[in-house]
Amino acid sequence: MAPDLAIIIVSWNTRDLTLDALRTLYADLDANGPDAAVWVVDNASTDGTPESIREQFPRATLIASDANLGFAGANNHALRLLGFGESAAPPGGPNAVYLLNPDTRTQPGATRALYDALFSLPRAGVVGAQLSYADGSFQHSAFGFPGLRQLIVELFPLPGRFYESRFNGRYPRELVQAGAPFPVDHTLGATMMLRAEVIAQAGLFDEQFVMYCEEIDWSIRIRRAGWAIYCVPKAHVIHLAGQSTGQVRPQSVVNLWRSRLLLFDKHDPPLKRAVARQIIRLGMRRKITETRRAFAAGQLSAAERDALIDAYRTVQTL
Repeated sequence: MAPDLAIIIVSWNTRDLTLDALRTLYADLDANGPDAAVWVVDNASTDGTPESIREQFPRATLIASDANLGFAGANNHALRLLGFGESAAPPGGPNAVYLLNPDTRTQPGATRALYDALFSLPRAGVVGAQLSYADGSFQHSAFGFPGLRQLIVELFPLPGRFYESRFNGRYPRELVQAGAPFPVDHTLGATMMLRAEVIAQAGLFDEQFVMYCEEIDWSIRIRRAGWAIYCVPKAHVIHLAGQSTGQVRPQSVVNLWRSRLLLFDKHDPPLKRAVARQIIRLGMRRKITETRRAFAAGQLSAAERDALIDAYRTVQTL
Protein backbone atom coordinates (compact mmCIF):
# COMPACT_ATOMS: atom_id res chain seq x y z
CA MET A 1 0.00 0.00 0.00
CA ALA A 2 1.35 3.41 -0.96
CA PRO A 3 2.16 5.89 1.84
CA ASP A 4 0.00 8.96 2.30
CA LEU A 5 2.82 11.27 1.27
CA ALA A 6 5.84 11.11 -1.04
CA ILE A 7 8.64 13.53 -0.17
CA ILE A 8 11.23 14.55 -2.78
CA ILE A 9 14.55 16.21 -1.93
CA VAL A 10 16.91 17.29 -4.72
CA SER A 11 20.57 17.67 -3.71
CA TRP A 12 23.70 18.96 -5.38
CA ASN A 13 26.99 19.10 -3.44
CA THR A 14 25.23 19.83 -0.15
CA ARG A 15 26.10 16.63 1.74
CA ASP A 16 26.06 17.92 5.32
CA LEU A 17 22.99 20.07 4.73
CA THR A 18 21.11 17.22 3.06
CA LEU A 19 21.94 14.84 5.89
CA ASP A 20 20.71 17.42 8.41
CA ALA A 21 17.53 17.92 6.36
CA LEU A 22 16.90 14.17 6.39
CA ARG A 23 17.61 13.86 10.12
CA THR A 24 15.13 16.58 11.06
CA LEU A 25 12.55 15.38 8.54
CA TYR A 26 12.61 11.76 9.74
CA ALA A 27 12.48 12.88 13.37
CA ASP A 28 9.34 14.86 12.58
CA LEU A 29 7.73 12.06 10.55
CA ASP A 30 8.47 9.44 13.21
CA ALA A 31 7.00 11.60 15.96
CA ASN A 32 4.06 13.20 14.19
CA GLY A 33 3.43 11.54 10.81
CA PRO A 34 1.98 11.32 8.27
CA ASP A 35 3.02 8.01 6.75
CA ALA A 36 5.58 9.02 4.14
CA ALA A 37 8.22 7.72 1.75
CA VAL A 38 11.29 9.90 1.17
CA TRP A 39 13.03 10.12 -2.19
CA VAL A 40 16.36 11.89 -2.71
CA VAL A 41 17.51 12.77 -6.23
CA ASP A 42 21.19 13.65 -6.23
CA ASN A 43 22.33 15.76 -9.18
CA ALA A 44 25.78 14.22 -9.73
CA SER A 45 27.32 15.52 -6.52
CA THR A 46 31.08 15.16 -6.10
CA ASP A 47 31.15 15.65 -2.32
CA GLY A 48 30.07 12.15 -1.28
CA THR A 49 26.38 12.97 -0.83
CA PRO A 50 25.01 9.70 -2.33
CA GLU A 51 27.39 7.49 -0.34
CA SER A 52 26.54 9.26 2.92
CA ILE A 53 22.80 8.96 2.30
CA ARG A 54 23.08 5.24 1.56
CA GLU A 55 25.03 4.73 4.77
CA GLN A 56 23.03 6.91 7.14
CA PHE A 57 19.51 6.79 5.69
CA PRO A 58 18.98 3.39 4.04
CA ARG A 59 15.20 3.75 4.24
CA ALA A 60 15.28 6.70 1.85
CA THR A 61 14.99 5.91 -1.85
CA LEU A 62 18.13 7.35 -3.44
CA ILE A 63 18.34 8.23 -7.13
CA ALA A 64 21.96 9.06 -7.91
CA SER A 65 21.96 10.78 -11.28
CA ASP A 66 25.08 10.75 -13.47
CA ALA A 67 24.20 14.25 -14.70
CA ASN A 68 22.92 17.43 -13.12
CA LEU A 69 19.24 17.39 -14.10
CA GLY A 70 18.47 20.75 -12.51
CA PHE A 71 15.74 21.30 -9.95
CA ALA A 72 12.83 20.85 -12.36
CA GLY A 73 14.33 17.86 -14.16
CA ALA A 74 15.29 16.07 -10.96
CA ASN A 75 11.87 16.51 -9.40
CA ASN A 76 10.17 15.41 -12.61
CA HIS A 77 12.38 12.32 -12.72
CA ALA A 78 11.23 11.32 -9.23
CA LEU A 79 7.60 12.16 -10.02
CA ARG A 80 7.67 9.94 -13.10
CA LEU A 81 9.20 7.10 -11.08
CA LEU A 82 6.35 7.57 -8.61
CA GLY A 83 3.94 7.06 -11.50
CA PHE A 84 2.94 10.62 -12.33
CA GLY A 85 2.49 11.48 -15.97
CA GLU A 86 1.57 14.62 -17.77
CA SER A 87 -2.16 14.10 -17.26
CA ALA A 88 -2.73 11.39 -14.67
CA ALA A 89 -2.04 10.63 -11.03
CA PRO A 90 -0.75 7.12 -10.32
CA PRO A 91 -3.53 4.72 -9.30
CA GLY A 92 -2.99 3.68 -5.71
CA GLY A 93 -0.25 6.28 -5.33
CA PRO A 94 0.31 8.85 -2.58
CA ASN A 95 -2.34 11.42 -1.75
CA ALA A 96 0.21 14.21 -1.89
CA VAL A 97 3.78 15.05 -2.87
CA TYR A 98 6.06 17.28 -0.80
CA LEU A 99 9.03 19.02 -2.43
CA LEU A 100 11.58 19.90 0.24
CA ASN A 101 14.91 21.68 -0.21
CA PRO A 102 18.09 20.08 1.11
CA ASP A 103 18.99 23.26 3.02
CA THR A 104 16.03 22.94 5.40
CA ARG A 105 15.56 21.83 8.99
CA THR A 106 12.07 20.59 9.68
CA GLN A 107 10.64 21.68 13.01
CA PRO A 108 8.40 19.32 15.04
CA GLY A 109 4.92 18.93 13.61
CA ALA A 110 5.61 20.89 10.42
CA THR A 111 4.99 18.07 7.95
CA ARG A 112 1.76 16.99 9.61
CA ALA A 113 0.53 20.60 9.76
CA LEU A 114 1.09 21.00 6.02
CA TYR A 115 -0.58 17.68 5.20
CA ASP A 116 -3.64 18.39 7.33
CA ALA A 117 -3.98 21.90 5.89
CA LEU A 118 -3.74 20.60 2.33
CA PHE A 119 -6.80 18.41 2.84
CA SER A 120 -8.86 20.82 4.95
CA LEU A 121 -8.49 24.30 3.42
CA PRO A 122 -10.95 25.34 0.67
CA ARG A 123 -9.74 24.25 -2.79
CA ALA A 124 -6.20 23.88 -1.43
CA GLY A 125 -3.91 22.52 -4.12
CA VAL A 126 -0.57 23.65 -2.71
CA VAL A 127 0.59 24.59 0.78
CA GLY A 128 3.93 25.89 2.03
CA ALA A 129 5.50 26.33 5.45
CA GLN A 130 6.46 29.40 7.44
CA LEU A 131 10.20 29.84 6.91
CA SER A 132 12.89 31.38 9.07
CA TYR A 133 16.65 31.77 8.83
CA ALA A 134 19.00 29.75 11.03
CA ASP A 135 19.15 32.55 13.62
CA GLY A 136 15.37 32.52 13.91
CA SER A 137 14.83 35.73 11.97
CA PHE A 138 11.88 36.14 9.63
CA GLN A 139 12.09 34.86 6.05
CA HIS A 140 9.45 35.47 3.42
CA SER A 141 7.95 32.13 2.42
CA ALA A 142 5.27 33.25 -0.06
CA PHE A 143 5.04 35.94 -2.70
CA GLY A 144 2.82 37.65 -5.23
CA PHE A 145 3.40 36.68 -8.83
CA PRO A 146 6.30 38.76 -10.20
CA GLY A 147 5.67 41.71 -12.47
CA LEU A 148 7.27 44.94 -13.62
CA ARG A 149 7.11 46.54 -10.19
CA GLN A 150 9.28 43.82 -8.66
CA LEU A 151 11.86 44.31 -11.41
CA ILE A 152 12.07 48.03 -10.65
CA VAL A 153 12.41 47.43 -6.90
CA GLU A 154 15.16 44.86 -7.39
CA LEU A 155 17.21 46.68 -10.00
CA PHE A 156 16.94 50.36 -9.06
CA PRO A 157 17.22 52.35 -5.82
CA LEU A 158 13.86 53.11 -4.21
CA PRO A 159 12.82 54.17 -0.68
CA GLY A 160 13.17 51.27 1.75
CA ARG A 161 9.44 51.02 2.44
CA PHE A 162 8.89 49.53 -1.03
CA TYR A 163 11.01 46.44 -0.41
CA GLU A 164 8.81 44.81 2.23
CA SER A 165 5.50 45.91 0.71
CA ARG A 166 2.86 44.37 -1.53
CA PHE A 167 4.31 46.64 -4.24
CA ASN A 168 7.23 44.20 -4.22
CA GLY A 169 5.09 41.08 -3.92
CA ARG A 170 5.60 40.61 -0.17
CA TYR A 171 2.83 39.58 2.20
CA PRO A 172 2.61 41.40 5.56
CA ARG A 173 4.49 39.73 8.39
CA GLU A 174 1.40 40.19 10.52
CA LEU A 175 -0.36 37.51 8.45
CA VAL A 176 2.33 35.00 9.41
CA GLN A 177 2.38 36.12 13.04
CA ALA A 178 -1.42 35.71 13.25
CA GLY A 179 -0.87 31.98 12.79
CA ALA A 180 -3.81 31.17 10.51
CA PRO A 181 -3.33 29.86 6.95
CA PHE A 182 -3.73 32.56 4.30
CA PRO A 183 -4.01 32.42 0.49
CA VAL A 184 -1.01 33.50 -1.60
CA ASP A 185 0.01 33.60 -5.25
CA HIS A 186 2.87 31.16 -4.74
CA THR A 187 4.97 29.64 -1.99
CA LEU A 188 8.72 29.38 -2.08
CA GLY A 189 9.84 26.12 -3.67
CA ALA A 190 11.76 25.18 -0.51
CA THR A 191 8.57 23.70 1.01
CA MET A 192 5.87 22.93 -1.50
CA MET A 193 3.27 20.25 -0.77
CA LEU A 194 0.75 19.39 -3.52
CA ARG A 195 -2.28 17.17 -3.89
CA ALA A 196 -1.70 14.32 -6.31
CA GLU A 197 -4.63 15.41 -8.48
CA VAL A 198 -3.14 18.90 -8.80
CA ILE A 199 -0.05 17.44 -10.44
CA ALA A 200 -2.32 15.42 -12.73
CA GLN A 201 -4.24 18.54 -13.79
CA ALA A 202 -1.41 21.06 -14.08
CA GLY A 203 1.29 18.70 -15.37
CA LEU A 204 4.87 18.41 -14.19
CA PHE A 205 7.51 21.12 -13.92
CA ASP A 206 8.45 22.87 -17.16
CA GLU A 207 12.06 21.79 -17.67
CA GLN A 208 12.82 24.85 -19.75
CA PHE A 209 13.41 26.43 -16.33
CA VAL A 210 16.84 24.99 -15.61
CA MET A 211 17.08 26.86 -12.31
CA TYR A 212 14.80 29.45 -10.66
CA CYS A 213 11.12 30.33 -11.28
CA GLU A 214 10.07 26.70 -11.81
CA GLU A 215 7.72 26.83 -8.84
CA ILE A 216 6.31 30.19 -9.96
CA ASP A 217 5.45 28.86 -13.41
CA TRP A 218 3.94 25.75 -11.82
CA SER A 219 1.91 27.86 -9.38
CA ILE A 220 0.55 30.02 -12.20
CA ARG A 221 -0.65 26.90 -14.00
CA ILE A 222 -2.07 25.44 -10.80
CA ARG A 223 -3.98 28.63 -10.01
CA ARG A 224 -5.34 28.72 -13.57
CA ALA A 225 -6.56 25.15 -13.08
CA GLY A 226 -8.76 26.43 -10.26
CA TRP A 227 -6.76 25.50 -7.17
CA ALA A 228 -5.82 27.73 -4.23
CA ILE A 229 -2.34 28.09 -2.71
CA TYR A 230 -1.77 28.77 0.99
CA CYS A 231 0.97 29.64 3.41
CA VAL A 232 0.57 27.64 6.65
CA PRO A 233 2.31 29.46 9.55
CA LYS A 234 1.72 26.56 11.94
CA ALA A 235 4.21 24.55 9.85
CA HIS A 236 7.67 25.93 10.68
CA VAL A 237 10.77 25.05 8.67
CA ILE A 238 14.22 26.64 8.94
CA HIS A 239 15.55 27.46 5.47
CA LEU A 240 19.24 28.24 5.14
CA ALA A 241 18.67 29.62 1.61
CA GLY A 242 20.86 29.51 -1.46
CA GLN A 243 23.42 26.94 -0.34
CA SER A 244 23.63 25.20 -3.74
CA THR A 245 23.11 28.08 -6.14
CA GLY A 246 25.56 30.26 -4.25
CA GLN A 247 28.37 27.95 -5.33
CA VAL A 248 28.36 29.34 -8.89
CA ARG A 249 27.34 32.97 -8.51
CA PRO A 250 28.01 34.38 -12.03
CA GLN A 251 26.29 31.45 -13.71
CA SER A 252 23.45 31.75 -11.21
CA VAL A 253 22.98 35.36 -12.34
CA VAL A 254 22.47 34.20 -15.93
CA ASN A 255 20.24 31.31 -14.88
CA LEU A 256 18.07 33.59 -12.76
CA TRP A 257 17.42 36.20 -15.41
CA ARG A 258 16.99 33.67 -18.21
CA SER A 259 14.28 32.02 -16.13
CA ARG A 260 12.62 35.32 -15.26
CA LEU A 261 12.47 36.30 -18.91
CA LEU A 262 11.09 32.88 -19.81
CA LEU A 263 8.36 33.41 -17.20
CA PHE A 264 7.37 36.71 -18.83
CA ASP A 265 7.48 35.08 -22.28
CA LYS A 266 5.17 32.25 -21.20
CA HIS A 267 2.56 34.18 -19.28
CA ASP A 268 2.52 37.86 -20.27
CA PRO A 269 1.44 39.87 -23.35
CA PRO A 270 4.01 41.21 -25.86
CA LEU A 271 4.08 44.81 -24.57
CA LYS A 272 4.75 43.74 -21.00
CA ARG A 273 7.49 41.38 -22.18
CA ALA A 274 9.16 44.19 -24.13
CA VAL A 275 9.03 46.57 -21.16
CA ALA A 276 10.43 43.87 -18.86
CA ARG A 277 13.39 43.31 -21.18
CA GLN A 278 14.15 47.02 -21.30
CA ILE A 279 14.03 47.32 -17.50
CA ILE A 280 16.35 44.33 -17.15
CA ARG A 281 18.85 45.67 -19.71
CA LEU A 282 19.00 49.00 -17.89
CA GLY A 283 19.34 47.18 -14.60
CA MET A 284 22.25 45.11 -15.88
CA ARG A 285 23.98 48.29 -17.07
CA ARG A 286 23.67 49.64 -13.54
CA LYS A 287 25.02 46.40 -12.06
CA ILE A 288 28.07 46.55 -14.35
CA THR A 289 28.81 50.06 -13.06
CA GLU A 290 28.37 48.89 -9.45
CA THR A 291 30.70 45.93 -10.05
CA ARG A 292 33.44 48.18 -11.38
CA ARG A 293 33.07 50.42 -8.34
CA ALA A 294 33.29 47.41 -6.02
CA PHE A 295 36.52 46.33 -7.73
CA ALA A 296 37.98 49.84 -7.41
CA ALA A 297 37.14 49.78 -3.70
CA GLY A 298 38.96 46.47 -3.26
CA GLN A 299 35.80 44.47 -2.61
CA LEU A 300 36.25 42.15 -5.64
CA SER A 301 39.19 40.53 -7.35
CA ALA A 302 39.80 41.14 -11.04
CA ALA A 303 38.60 37.61 -11.81
CA GLU A 304 35.38 38.12 -9.83
CA ARG A 305 34.80 41.48 -11.53
CA ASP A 306 35.26 40.03 -15.00
CA ALA A 307 33.06 36.99 -14.33
CA LEU A 308 30.21 39.12 -13.00
CA ILE A 309 30.44 41.68 -15.80
CA ASP A 310 30.41 38.86 -18.36
CA ALA A 311 27.28 37.47 -16.69
CA TYR A 312 25.49 40.84 -16.70
CA ARG A 313 26.40 41.39 -20.37
CA THR A 314 25.06 37.92 -21.19
CA VAL A 315 21.76 38.84 -19.52
CA GLN A 316 21.57 42.00 -21.64
CA THR A 317 21.55 39.81 -24.77
CA LEU A 318 18.85 37.36 -23.66
